Amino acid sequence: MAAQRRFRSRSLVYAVAGIAVSAALVSGPGHAVGTGEERAATRPVLTATAGGESSASLGPPALPGETAPLPATGAYLHYGPQGVARLAWLSRWLGGADLRVGHTYLPGDLWSNIEGAPRFLDAWADWRRERGDRILVLNVPMLERNEEDLSDDEVRALLRRGAAGEFDAHYRRLAERLVGLRVPDTVLVLGWEMNGTTYTHRCGPDPEAWKAYWNRIVGAMRSVPGQRFRFDFTPSRGRDTVPWTQCYPGDGTVDIIGMDTYDQPQGMSFDVQVAEPYGLRAHVDFAKAHGKPVSYPEWGLFRNGDNPEYMRRMLAWIDEHKPLYNTLTDYCPHGVWQCRRNPKAAAVYRSTLYGRTEPVPTPASVPNPVPVPAPVPETTPEPLPAHGCSPTGLGDWTEHWLGGQVCVRRDWWSSLWWFLWAR
Repeated sequence: MAAQRRFRSRSLVYAVAGIAVSAALVSGPGHAVGTGEERAATRPVLTATAGGESSASLGPPALPGETAPLPATGAYLHYGPQGVARLAWLSRWLGGADLRVGHTYLPGDLWSNIEGAPRFLDAWADWRRERGDRILVLNVPMLERNEEDLSDDEVRALLRRGAAGEFDAHYRRLAERLVGLRVPDTVLVLGWEMNGTTYTHRCGPDPEAWKAYWNRIVGAMRSVPGQRFRFDFTPSRGRDTVPWTQCYPGDGTVDIIGMDTYDQPQGMSFDVQVAEPYGLRAHVDFAKAHGKPVSYPEWGLFRNGDNPEYMRRMLAWIDEHKPLYNTLTDYCPHGVWQCRRNPKAAAVYRSTLYGRTEPVPTPASVPNPVPVPAPVPETTPEPLPAHGCSPTGLGDWTEHWLGGQVCVRRDWWSSLWWFLWAR
């Protein structure tokens, strides 16, 4: 959820914070990985063929009498290599369901990380190239210091500098990095949840500058030879601080119209989430009017707790409206596999998706859960507030150090391994 993501990637953190990711990855699916309750999160595709590369096969709409393709499904499980490993384990828990979408996030602290830090995306690129129908989704911040609570005046000035082209080179470097990794058709969720206040890359202080800046970034990235990126415009559901329609930069630079939607606020029914201004129905109608597919890069439980009715209705909504892709946010309090707080919603999610593969779901009874290592939390902590640390930094952060400027991970072995691997 936007208000719970923090990505710290200072080199000191890498050095101090840990080795056990390697142990977890080497030990394989018989061992749990991580704490299982991500306490916050911002997060820190190409066909491999015999003759070269081609873009992902997403398929055209079904013709009359044909079976429509299933929505491409995945989950956000971890920003790094653990996320790749956990996709396979989640599929096993879902009876071999086909999870074709991998979702991760670039850190938004420094321009050098927004450009795609060395080795950061390698595991995801490898995963993407293994199958031609997979989709790699990458959230891309539009500004550095993206979660440092800059004032509206500072944000306005930065947006105008971006609109003037000052930051174009950073995005050309990112595009070159992705093309070099042979994932030139990555879906880029650029400047997500711009209609809120969590991120520096918010739209509210100057919508016109924001739109001009978005267009500059897209132009810079599309100028790189070999790219086939798709750009996903993704607000959060509802009006938030500014109506998200005021931030729409135009059909020429938007390929997908997404929406991040969680079960909130408290007491709001799913029907109201559909019908509210700038809600789920408005999103689908807006995309249709602009001739764009929809997506749900982030969705899950939240303020209404373990809500099986929300899970049932949201899965039905996804099946009905056939988004290009959808990824459940699977850490507490939003998720159902890594988070043990939501057993009723987890049962709905599992029974709905169990054994689901293209071209049609396989109707089957759902057996008792197979022994897949959904991580078991040591405790059941409450999510960190907006100023906490997040797995987009280096994983499941649980303590603060140096006056909150650096976060130390309980599983310090894991982060040390990450640091050595990234070097």
